[in-house]
Amino acid sequence: MQQPLTARRSSAISGRVTVPGDKSISHRALILAGLATGATRIDGLLEAEDVLATARAMEALGASVSREGDAFEVIGQGVGGLSPPESVLDFGNSGTASRLMLGVLAGCPWRVSLTGDESLCQRPMKRVLRPLSEMGLLVENDKDTLPLTVTGTDDLLPIVYELPVPSAQVKSAVLLAGLNAPGKTTVIEPLPTRDHTERMLRYFGAEIDVEAGKDNSRAITVTGEAELHGTHVVVPGDPSSAAFLVAAALICPGSDLVIANVLLNPTRTGFLRTLREMGADIEILNQRDSAGEPVGDLRVRSSALKGVRVAPERAPSMIDEYPILAALAAFAKGETRMEGLGELKVKESDRLAATAAGLAACGVAARIEGEDLIVTGASTVPGGGSVETQLDHRIAMSFLTLGLAAEDPVVVDDIGMIATSFPNFVTLMSSLGARLG
Repeated sequence: MQQPLTARRSSAISGRVTVPGDKSISHRALILAGLATGATRIDGLLEAEDVLATARAMEALGASVSREGDAFEVIGQGVGGLSPPESVLDFGNSGTASRLMLGVLAGCPWRVSLTGDESLCQRPMKRVLRPLSEMGLLVENDKDTLPLTVTGTDDLLPIVYELPVPSAQVKSAVLLAGLNAPGKTTVIEPLPTRDHTERMLRYFGAEIDVEAGKDNSRAITVTGEAELHGTHVVVPGDPSSAAFLVAAALICPGSDLVIANVLLNPTRTGFLRTLREMGADIEILNQRDSAGEPVGDLRVRSSALKGVRVAPERAPSMIDEYPILAALAAFAKGETRMEGLGELKVKESDRLAATAAGLAACGVAARIEGEDLIVTGASTVPGGGSVETQLDHRIAMSFLTLGLAAEDPVVVDDIGMIATSFPNFVTLMSSLGARLG
């Protein structure tokens, strides 16, 4: 059943808050804890449907996952120590969980079936199956979407794999498979992508080497037959979730908001860099390290924005933030051109088309040229439209945020899927002054 919601013009967005734990780090913490020997305590884990799908998968493979007060404890089985699941592994809506788990399963000598919801079963898996097949993973029926059945091996081959396009998920799957392969497995990426897997592998005790190449390329090498050890992980706030609060504070007059404990990994800060180029008043406070990751607090005040060009090279560091950036661009003076967004076409929805359609429904001038999205901002945004979310949580949250500063209310057709990444989005935004209901 669809759950529509309306956003209305709001006054200042103010206060001090934290956002849910980073989704990417939460997935990886659960997986590596399950592959480690001994106990791992995880504080700040994102308790959203996508991450819980990873927790269930690790439990099905023999790891123990339990809640201990506000934290989670995982008792791992060691690399090579997992056991066959008794049933199909269901990943719900989570592309990250399913693709990373394929890397884990590549080194397990059993036949396993994987599935997901309707949206996940339409998303491509070929890009991750290709290198894993080179390492020895067998895929039945040569399928490249879920549901599919695979058979791993305890005789994986280490490979050197050059990513055709930047992809943190493919890189991570190959590195996870490389834990079970003898010798060294290397992934060469043309542009830096989020590096949480490399950082966390090192934190758990794996031998990782990162070598910079020409034109921003990097070669990441993991030494196989690794021994990982249980540890303590504190998951920082998700910058992709914080992006909606940042945007709301920028466009609602009189706002002054502090978002504490936000992940500031350089591979994830393209959105903040872009906003500063647009004239956003964003201050980073209390910078520090947490479990191998840089974190800090963001102070955001309402700002007059200007249109900018966002080069395609920036896409890997902000791929999830383009829908909310497009919503912000509607309020910016002049034209904002976002280039090289082909990856958006294979997310939970075709986010490129869905974003453009949502802007049009709200009276914003926007067009798609190839893989580029061009938005022409105005001093006022009409709003008054109904946005089709296409079962995509980021489309829903982006246009609810836009509606907080539009002239007329904006309706999104469904908010049910927001729970996959930001379960308390509506409650948290409302507590800060947003008019949602």
